[in-house]
Amino acid sequence: MAKYFDVHPDNPQRRTITGVADMIRGGALVAYPTDSCFALGCQLGNREGLERIRSIRSLGDKHHFTLVCQNFAQLGQLVRIDNAVFRAVKAATPGPYTFILPATSEVPRQLLHPKKKTVGVRIPEHAVAQALLAELGEPLLSSTLLLPGEDEPMTQGWEIKERLDHSLDAVVDSGDCGTLPTTVVDFSGGAAEIVRRGAGDPDRFE
Repeated sequence: MAKYFDVHPDNPQRRTITGVADMIRGGALVAYPTDSCFALGCQLGNREGLERIRSIRSLGDKHHFTLVCQNFAQLGQLVRIDNAVFRAVKAATPGPYTFILPATSEVPRQLLHPKKKTVGVRIPEHAVAQALLAELGEPLLSSTLLLPGEDEPMTQGWEIKERLDHSLDAVVDSGDCGTLPTTVVDFSGGAAEIVRRGAGDPDRFE
C-alpha cells in the first residue's frame, strides 16, 4: 500500500519531504505534484522504478522520459546545450516546459530515445517539487501521471492513492495542480519544434 503524505503547497513540511526523499533513495516510486500536473518519480538509476512507470502508463521504448532538475547546474550535467538554446531555455525556466535535448554520458542508456539519443529535461516552478529535489540533491526520473486510455491526468491525491495504491510506494499531495501537462519543445535539431502544447505558453518558441 502507498503511504500518503499531505504537505503544504507553499511551505512543505521539511520532515515530510525528508521522509519522501529517503524513500526515493531506497528505491520507492512516488506520485508527486508539479506546476503542470502530478508526476510519477523515482531515482535516476532505479531500473525497477523505470519499469514500474512503463507498466503503469503502458509506455513503449520510444517514450521520452523526463529528468526533473532543481536548477541549471543539474540540467547542464545531463544534456548538451549551445548558447542560443541555453538562452531560450533559461528564459522559460523554472516553468511548465519540457525540453528535448541531446543527452550526455551521465544519462543511463535505457532512458534515451533509442535512435536520437535524446532525453527530456525540465525545471519545475512548484514549491513541493523544488523542496523534494533540493532534499534529494539529484534529478528525479519522471513521467506525467496519465493512465492508459485517459485524456487527462488525475488531479486529486486521494484518487491517485485509491486507484494506484498497490502500484506506488507513496503519494505526495499538496492539492490540485491542474490537468495540463508541460509544453514539450524539441531542441535536438537546433531549432525549436513544439512537440506538445500544454501548460507553458508555446508562443515564445514559435
